[in-house]
Amino acid sequence: MKQFIYNPAGSESKMTIVCFVSGSGTNYERIIERNPRHDYIVFSNRPGCEGVLKASQNHHPVIELDHLPFLSPAKEKYSPYPVPRNCPERVAFEQQVARLILEKAGKEPDLICLAGYDQWVTDWMVDKYYPRILNVHPGDTVKGYDGLHWLPSAKAIIAGDEALKSTLFIVDKGEDTGPVLLQSRPLNILKTLSKLEAAGDGGLLDRFAELNSFICRNAIKTYRQFKQVAGEGEKEAIKLISQSLQRELKTFGDWEIYPFGVHDLIARGRVEIDGRDIFIDGIPIPETGYIIRAM
Repeated sequence: MKQFIYNPAGSESKMTIVCFVSGSGTNYERIIERNPRHDYIVFSNRPGCEGVLKASQNHHPVIELDHLPFLSPAKEKYSPYPVPRNCPERVAFEQQVARLILEKAGKEPDLICLAGYDQWVTDWMVDKYYPRILNVHPGDTVKGYDGLHWLPSAKAIIAGDEALKSTLFIVDKGEDTGPVLLQSRPLNILKTLSKLEAAGDGGLLDRFAELNSFICRNAIKTYRQFKQVAGEGEKEAIKLISQSLQRELKTFGDWEIYPFGVHDLIARGRVEIDGRDIFIDGIPIPETGYIIRAM
């Protein structure tokens, strides 16, 4: 059954949007810049981070709750393995976060934007808020380019892609597997590296050509294969190139599609969902998301 993510016809004129931040808060900044008139709350699991300072400067309510008192004992409990995504300690942390949000807002949030949040979201939180949690990923989740920071760019390079995309998606119980709301316009890899070289980042094109030759000679298809056969030089090269591309993708990808998705699509009551199927203006969109005609 189709449901609106947000329906302004049956709601107050302003949305209550909670941005989860763990660092600089740049995604939060871009979201509020597009429409500062909504009611924003910033939650951080890292008290005093730059995103919190920006929220205070913007006179937005702030909630701070350090995750470490919840998860530090769990690290010893589950060692030598990582703390499980759905362990009771993570759930207890999120339940406290949800209580604090309700207390601060006086209502359940209309939307939660993971805006540079560095913790896993548990099934408990997905069950509570789905489909009202958004996240942006610096890669093409439809192609399965998961991972943090520059890793999705590295996976796209190894796959032989000509361009990169950021993805805005609705968070589900998987890792970057939720239904795609929209993707950024393609960022051409060679053109971007050429632009960066012209701006002073010398050697990127040569290193990219050498890296591609190495990948082809060794018939590498996945990042796992790359790690197994690459030397330190190749590993350094793919990290440097991918970091450079990821910074550009953040600017021309993440920072464009996140505000657009929140304000031009969801806040206007244009988005409905039925299972994994998303509808914009009542029309089903492909699994790659809404196509942006112009920004």
